[in-house]
Amino acid sequence: MNLGKHDLAILAVLREDARSSLQEISSRVGLSTTPCWNRIKKMEAEGVIQGYTVRIDPGAIGFTETVIVQVTLDSHTDETLFEFGRQLEQIPEVLEAYLVSGDYDYYIRIAVKDTRDYERLLRESLYRIPGIRHSKSTFVLRTLKDTPVPLPTLPTVSGKGSKR
Repeated sequence: MNLGKHDLAILAVLREDARSSLQEISSRVGLSTTPCWNRIKKMEAEGVIQGYTVRIDPGAIGFTETVIVQVTLDSHTDETLFEFGRQLEQIPEVLEAYLVSGDYDYYIRIAVKDTRDYERLLRESLYRIPGIRHSKSTFVLRTLKDTPVPLPTLPTVSGKGSKR
């Protein structure tokens, strides 16, 4: 989908507060409600907008530790990779998982309550997934940056008679 300036402006408003009313979004992006609504619906249909959610402070609900786990698998067949990913999806504490290049096959971000909770998760969930050859865990000491995806900027077009 080709995103224009109004689409990007709508995304910026929704990224800031997904609970913004249609009237507020329309007013902030300079469109009337019907074209604004149509653009939002088109971006939803095209998968640009994948859903609406709330950001929760993990510590406020008891998940005070974040662990980055690097995993190497025994095999790299399509079936092994598919099954590993499928089983990771079943572990609620797994927040993100990336198939990566380099020394490890996966980087996995996990939220846990404490080190004892992490040890439980390893025994009861992660290490029960067949095919793990090696893993390395790193506890996050502090989050330095946690932002949503950046929105692209449109190139400005300057022509005759334009002010600079």
